[in-house]
Amino acid sequence: MNTNLSDPPFESAYLKAEREGRLADLEGRLWEILQSCRLCPRQCGVNRIKGEKGFCSSTARLKIASFSPHFGEERPLVGTGGSGTIFFSNCNLLCCFCQNWQINHRGDGDYVSHDDLAGMMLSLQRRGCHNINFVTPTHVVPHIIKALRLAIPKGLTVPLVYNNGGYDSIEVIRMLDGIVDIYLPDFKYQDEAHAIKYSSGALDYPAIAAAAIKEMHRQVGELQVDSRGVARRGLIIRHLVMPGNIAGTDRFVQWVAKELSSTTYVNLMAQYHPEHKAFDYPEISRRITAQEWDQARSWAEAAGLVHFDL
Repeated sequence: MNTNLSDPPFESAYLKAEREGRLADLEGRLWEILQSCRLCPRQCGVNRIKGEKGFCSSTARLKIASFSPHFGEERPLVGTGGSGTIFFSNCNLLCCFCQNWQINHRGDGDYVSHDDLAGMMLSLQRRGCHNINFVTPTHVVPHIIKALRLAIPKGLTVPLVYNNGGYDSIEVIRMLDGIVDIYLPDFKYQDEAHAIKYSSGALDYPAIAAAAIKEMHRQVGELQVDSRGVARRGLIIRHLVMPGNIAGTDRFVQWVAKELSSTTYVNLMAQYHPEHKAFDYPEISRRITAQEWDQARSWAEAAGLVHFDL
């Protein structure tokens, strides 16, 4: 809880939603979706309630790889107490170069209850984390809402971060309006061909990510921080610069400036390194060069972006 008297009062969005009964309604609708799963654009249609698995290899059981304060996230999320990250096992995108492939592809983790997840949120808040950061949440949104409703009466108040790969159902993102405080999506590619090749056939990724991020921006607007520089609400977009401009960084920064605003917070990330199956593709089997990184920054500056180095 922010006690700095120079900051205006702040309340996380989900607290009002719970008081108004919207969380209870949302939880019911999300569990219905799992009966013929359409939580993501894969639209698998499997009945996860009955134990069927779709593309993400998840049933209705909740699996978590880890939870802890994280100090390697964007500065507005980390502050002094860290971002309270909860890493969910499995993924709906499955990129061949995945940096967390043991969790996302192999599914490392343990099955937990909703009470356990609520306890993790509360534990991270007690440890001084500035937010609860749900990492790869797309396929487990019903679980998050159920656990959130268990944690609220026990004192959860910090902002929620929806940290996703950008490949989300617009229907579900709209359902989260007034629930999520901070959206932290990736925007990985501008070309369908690259999404097909490197992200398991996700041919509609560029269009889906663009639409989802615009909806996120509509809901929460640009990043708002308190007097300490800690994020309270808003949008941060992550974009991983890749070898040979495979991510389409030049077009991405122009899209942000044109479709959102030049003051949108963008994290241009230079840490790409080949992992998992990236070595099967010679063009992405290396790190980016200093020249490629300088070029990416130059494109961001030319597009007029103000906040792109977090």
